[in-house]
Amino acid sequence: MGITSAPIIMKTRVCLWVLLMIITTNLFNSSSSTILSSASATDDELVYNVVKLGAKPDGKTDSTKSFLNAWNSACNSAVSSAIIYVPRGMFVLSQVIFTGQCKNTHITFQIDGTLLAPRDYHVLGNAEKWIAFDDVAGVSIKGGIIDGRGMPLWSCKLAGQKKCPDGATSLLFRNSKDIKISGFTSINSQMFNIVINGCQNVHVEDVKVKSAGNSPNTDGIHVQSSTNIAIIGANIKTGDDCISIGPGTSNLWIEHIACGPGHGISIGSLGKGFDEPGVQNVTVKTVTFSNTENGLRIKTWGRPSDGFVRGVRFEGATMNYVYNPIIIDQNYCPHNEDCPDQVSGVKISDVSYKDIQGTSATRVAVNFDCSSKNPCRDITVESVKLTYRNQPAVSSCINADGSAYGFVEPASCFNKN
Repeated sequence: MGITSAPIIMKTRVCLWVLLMIITTNLFNSSSSTILSSASATDDELVYNVVKLGAKPDGKTDSTKSFLNAWNSACNSAVSSAIIYVPRGMFVLSQVIFTGQCKNTHITFQIDGTLLAPRDYHVLGNAEKWIAFDDVAGVSIKGGIIDGRGMPLWSCKLAGQKKCPDGATSLLFRNSKDIKISGFTSINSQMFNIVINGCQNVHVEDVKVKSAGNSPNTDGIHVQSSTNIAIIGANIKTGDDCISIGPGTSNLWIEHIACGPGHGISIGSLGKGFDEPGVQNVTVKTVTFSNTENGLRIKTWGRPSDGFVRGVRFEGATMNYVYNPIIIDQNYCPHNEDCPDQVSGVKISDVSYKDIQGTSATRVAVNFDCSSKNPCRDITVESVKLTYRNQPAVSSCINADGSAYGFVEPASCFNKN
């Protein structure tokens, strides 16, 4: 037995020694590199775990530097795709700006945790933006929660204090293309929750926004100067517009949205400046408004402008006790600044409302208040049924030309039919 077992023991020792060398080598390589392997990664994919890069999921430690290190590594990687992984936990971030242009145009933020703004709102109060992507391509955000911790700032503003900062947008994409945001939640933003500005080919799906109904300037999703944008499947509760559409927006598709509380879905305000690009080719489908200030709104400043709105389709909306279910307001003039005794120059045409039903919180359920200089043209309503406290509602038209088809209640008030 002793003679035959010696070779076996020697072989076992050799195997253990080889295994130990392999483990030691792997540990050395992993500690000397920021490239982190994952069971889900492929040979053409890198994974950067922010915790492995120093981020602390304790809800107290500032992890901004670790997130930027992950971004810089992913941005400069030469493989076909990269993942920045944020595991469960709470990560505090100061202002962080992820900039392009990157070698890698397939970068995914996989977020399983929560990103927290600094507790003191003054840290971001005058920064305008909290988490921003600037001049990037092919970036995706999957999952995660971002918490802007905006409640103390809201209180400052609501109390009328003079030294309140404006606050910061929670998530901004600017001058970027081929962007995807899915399964994402934004809560308690200081100001706007999600802004898409100067972008192309953006797909937003299955997102949630939650801010208090009295939180000031907390628009859910704002789009401007962008084209080929889709927003599908969003639940938005906020203190301002659920979705706002600014100048220079074209080819925008909005579908399956739940809005309320909030100020509704608004094209505008437009026409604040004279030289302003228009809004065109916008579709809004299958939307539910609950206890909102407005439903479907187009809003322009009452002063000269060369802007326009055309090619807008509102279809399949349900109103649950909405103060202004359908409204065009071309006399917007907050605080009576720079617009009294003037009229809107924004030209509104080719706008349709189809399959709109529900209840209005005011008797005037349809209100087209258009410019005397540039009346609204080619407005159509079809299959509309809006009531007021179980009674017939009314419509109001000023400088509006259009046509009505099928059953329309309240009855059309157009200048011509």
